[in-house]
Amino acid sequence: MGRTIPTFTNYLENEISSWASFRRALTREDREAFDQLFRYAKLHIAEASCAARPIPFDALVLAILLEQQKEIRRLKAENAAAGKTMSLIPILRRVV
Repeated sequence: MGRTIPTFTNYLENEISSWASFRRALTREDREAFDQLFRYAKLHIAEASCAARPIPFDALVLAILLEQQKEIRRLKAENAAAGKTMSLIPILRRVV
């Protein structure tokens, strides 16, 4: 028997393709950042597959956010080690 839904890998590749015209309209710097977001998503293909969300885009976005949160933590730790401090955007202070 075949699968009833495409694999997350297939979904991700189709999603990347669907954003091709948007990507082409970006500046070189923005294209690099855009590509990095999808590289982040690719790091969590297995986890996203296990999540089996009704809307796969949710898992894609959460994978990207997870990697960005890890990067924020890494940068905060680097700054703390260098004796620098980082502050949150004012609106985030109310949430945290």
